[in-house]
Amino acid sequence: MTITADAHELQDDIVRLRHELHQEPEIGLQLPRTQEKVLKALDGLPYEIALGKDTTSVTAVLRGGARHSSAERPVVLLRADMDGLPVQERTGVDYTSRLDGAMHACGHDLHTAMLAGAATLLAERQHQLPGDVVLMFQPGEEGFDGASYMIREGVLDAAGRRADAAYGLHVFSSLEPHGQFSTKPGVLLSASDGLYVTVLGAGGHGSTPHWAKDPVTVAAEMVTALQVMVTRQFNMFDPVVLSVGVLQAGTKRNVIPESARIEATIRTFSEESRKKMMEAVPRLLQGIASAHGVEVDVDYQEEYPLTITDEDETNTAEKVIAGMFGESRLTRLAVPHGGSEDFSRILAEVPGTFIGLSAVPLGTDHTTSPFNHSAFATFDDGVLADGAALYAGLAVSRIAALAAAN
Repeated sequence: MTITADAHELQDDIVRLRHELHQEPEIGLQLPRTQEKVLKALDGLPYEIALGKDTTSVTAVLRGGARHSSAERPVVLLRADMDGLPVQERTGVDYTSRLDGAMHACGHDLHTAMLAGAATLLAERQHQLPGDVVLMFQPGEEGFDGASYMIREGVLDAAGRRADAAYGLHVFSSLEPHGQFSTKPGVLLSASDGLYVTVLGAGGHGSTPHWAKDPVTVAAEMVTALQVMVTRQFNMFDPVVLSVGVLQAGTKRNVIPESARIEATIRTFSEESRKKMMEAVPRLLQGIASAHGVEVDVDYQEEYPLTITDEDETNTAEKVIAGMFGESRLTRLAVPHGGSEDFSRILAEVPGTFIGLSAVPLGTDHTTSPFNHSAFATFDDGVLADGAALYAGLAVSRIAALAAAN
């Protein structure tokens, strides 16, 4: 039987695991119940298991049983992130989250279940593999930089040498029709940085603002000025996105507060624009504060770098997708997505690519369905077997090609 056929034989098991994960989402770097479920799924399979020291990560190495003439056996890494989000679920599915304020709103439960399914598919083909596979079950993708923890603890060299290729998969609840895979060589996802600003004024009575130093009006001017700066200092063909998500000040309508707070996310699509923003934003905000006679504290935090896929590995993945599912299931994206990923850290160290998979429910309009991170985001179980098959197919195909080339 083919990998795809075998994966569909496992569909019920993969769905069951996905639902168990979905009902108990965990946030951040410590996901003990999730780790327990992953270890249970791997139990009895011929993997060398290593657990994270500073996180609840799981690294599983499968040693291929086929002979290889080279002293260095090929190594392929497959990654799935495992964490949820602080979102109150409102999907209404019968396996909805049992934990208030937590939800798998980005589909990481699907990623984890699919990679666990791939673990079985690969174990069944262990004797055919002239190389090794590293499975990377990662916590803390949602703003906790879990990939960095796993890199520091040696995931890239878990098989005894640096991985030759790395592949990740991400589901979407919108954008593309159900079951469609998407790829893009080069810049795939933006870099992400955080902006935290505190405007420090002097409080007073709302009736006499001239006796105070109003941080609210200054903060409001800063929000507008940041948007104007983007349109006037940056090339429109090298986009910069700055979105203010937090604007807080005051406790009562007739009280001028002592301070105001701004928090924003900044997305850039080139290193040049990213560096320029790091210089331009503090300069602008300090200038506005100085003009109004108030103080400002600007904390510009670097987060995830650009996700840049390797062209050759992307081409390889596209051939595998077309061979397993047909060319009609593949879309090559014309432009990058605005989201960000800490899989970018893996791709900065190892050639690889990141593949999208639409899990839009059948019969749903993919152009209007709720996007990832929404409390209403719904991901269809129907893609699970294909995702597991693709993970396994990428490893089998790439190891065979690497072995043949040596």
